[in-house]
Amino acid sequence: MEPDWIEHRRSEDRERLGWMKPVGEGFVVIDLLGRQRTEALDWFHAEEALDEIGMGYLADPHELRLADGSWLRVRIAEVSTAGIRVKKDDWGDMTATQLCYEVSFPVAEDQLRPSPR
Repeated sequence: MEPDWIEHRRSEDRERLGWMKPVGEGFVVIDLLGRQRTEALDWFHAEEALDEIGMGYLADPHELRLADGSWLRVRIAEVSTAGIRVKKDDWGDMTATQLCYEVSFPVAEDQLRPSPR
């Protein structure tokens, strides 16, 4: 996280949705994974974009690139600026052994990507 990022929270429950990064005369939207989601926008449209993006994407399945280059289907377990924890998707099996992986914040698209449906 860069020191000039401005936190944005949802008005209803004050849940953090991301940040707005000052760029020139505008602001670039940064999501909870630390990824740029828009080009530079004015303040109002940047806040609107973060509200629209929300945080639902965190519940979607993702794929993590492993050290050998293969992709593993995972679910995001925790997100913070200190790091991101994902776990192997166990399809809800309560008896499955949990395999967790730590990735740095911000996480690159070539390390963690949305899983194809």
